[in-house]
Amino acid sequence: MGHRVLVVDDDPTVSDVVRRYLEQAGCEVQLAVDGADGLAAIAAARPDLVVLDLMMPGIDGLEVCRRIRRQLPDLPVVMLTALGEEADRVLGLEVGADDYVTKPFSPRELVLRIRSVLRRTAAHTAHPTVPAKLTDAALTVDTARRTATVAGTPLALTAREIDLLIFFMRHPGRAWSRSDLLDKVWGWQFGDQSTVTVHVRRLREKIEDDPANPQRIRTVWGVGYRFDPIDEETGT
Repeated sequence: MGHRVLVVDDDPTVSDVVRRYLEQAGCEVQLAVDGADGLAAIAAARPDLVVLDLMMPGIDGLEVCRRIRRQLPDLPVVMLTALGEEADRVLGLEVGADDYVTKPFSPRELVLRIRSVLRRTAAHTAHPTVPAKLTDAALTVDTARRTATVAGTPLALTAREIDLLIFFMRHPGRAWSRSDLLDKVWGWQFGDQSTVTVHVRRLREKIEDDPANPQRIRTVWGVGYRFDPIDEETGT
């Protein structure tokens, strides 16, 4: 893989297991023992991805993720959450995690999830068939730089949110189920479909004038979601 991964977890046993598996996969791994240590490590040298435990003393994983998103919105974050705590998983996604793995987890599964996030980030950066810029009225996405603006104002999008937006804009007018989106955007053959729901909600909050009445990312009842470009003359 050849990527720099920061693992932030207060459990040394978990950190050591994750470190060994990631190093076997070719990653350079740095460990942080708590939230404050993790934030300091990110400030000193930006990693390619952060593995972040949700429950830690002091600054917990949610607050660390919030701070990462304010400063580095495109830095991929994979969160470790407790098994069966759906509310925690959803909250982690709400504050900007790109993916999550539940404890107890298979280290191999975690490595696969990390590979998926990094691979899709790199693929969208270098994909030869994706136009350099995608536009819809005032919304512009620079696919090479992986940035987006509305009327020239930069949007703070996570790595997974920019993946999702690029996918929607490349396939306007087609309805996609949540399982379709998990496969096409996340690279998962199966998984928690609430992941898609949360990311769509977050994306609407950033690109829609009225997220409660979205004009671009529309819900197709019984199916999933469809991206409808806005007509610049009518504004709909």
